[in-house]
Amino acid sequence: MAVGARSGHDEPEKRADEAIGDEATGDGVTDDERAHDDGGGDGEAAGRSGGSPKKPRSFWKELPLLIGIALVLALLIKTFLVQAFSIPSESMMNTLQRGDRVLVDKLTPWFGSEPERGEVVVFHDPGGWLEGQKTPDPNVVQKFLSFIGLMPSAEEKDLIKRVIAVGGDTVSCKEGGKVVLNGVALDESAYLYPGSMPCQDSFGPIKVPDGRIWVMGDNRQNSLDSRFHQQLPGGGTIANDLVVGRAVVIAWPVTRWATLPVPDIFDQPALNQAVAAAPLGAAGLAGALPLVLWRRKKRTAGHTAE
Repeated sequence: MAVGARSGHDEPEKRADEAIGDEATGDGVTDDERAHDDGGGDGEAAGRSGGSPKKPRSFWKELPLLIGIALVLALLIKTFLVQAFSIPSESMMNTLQRGDRVLVDKLTPWFGSEPERGEVVVFHDPGGWLEGQKTPDPNVVQKFLSFIGLMPSAEEKDLIKRVIAVGGDTVSCKEGGKVVLNGVALDESAYLYPGSMPCQDSFGPIKVPDGRIWVMGDNRQNSLDSRFHQQLPGGGTIANDLVVGRAVVIAWPVTRWATLPVPDIFDQPALNQAVAAAPLGAAGLAGALPLVLWRRKKRTAGHTAE
């Protein structure tokens, strides 16, 4: 009886312990057991699916895809954003030296931007400018890397000069004197090669046609620029459509890193006022012509009446 009574007392205590376990975990299962059961469930599910967890793809299998994406991005950047060019001569010293790598902005021309005075631009040979000159002979690998933009351009028909005049401007120079732009003598000492004369031979005045530019090198005594191609179609000027873009920065070598801003002399208001004077004068003449004709007609009619 004593044993039975003790047993009867122990059973309610066991049920109480089970109830406490139910309140703590919700189902009478400890956290350790739950974690074990969950893991076991996953294993059973994986086993029922008939296969092991999927392994990540090997890096070497993904490498060709990554290289392909990189090449496509490089080609897009070179085509629409920026392109590297190598300087092959001394015609732009000291602004640019032989071997410099410059980055050329190709984006803004897509939005209708046109070359402006003072900019350093890269342009395609309009024909005859590089005749008889030695040009680079890159190998197949260099051509490919240049084509996708991973090396400076190997295109042998590109030149780089500074824009001196744009469409509508009038430019001239007397031997040993300064370049005169729209009647304003330019002080080019900020970018001309030390000791270089603005022009050693006289030229002009030349009226630059609309949609074209007049270009000159910063090392005037070592630059075959617009001055020396006046016998060609365009009279030495370059069509805006042939301009690849504006050189904005020297990217290599690191010791030569620098931006290529427009010199202050090209910001003179007088340069634009001189250009605007001609259209205004023409408009004034056109407006005055009807008045002159009317007065003349009136005077003639008066004489006839007499």
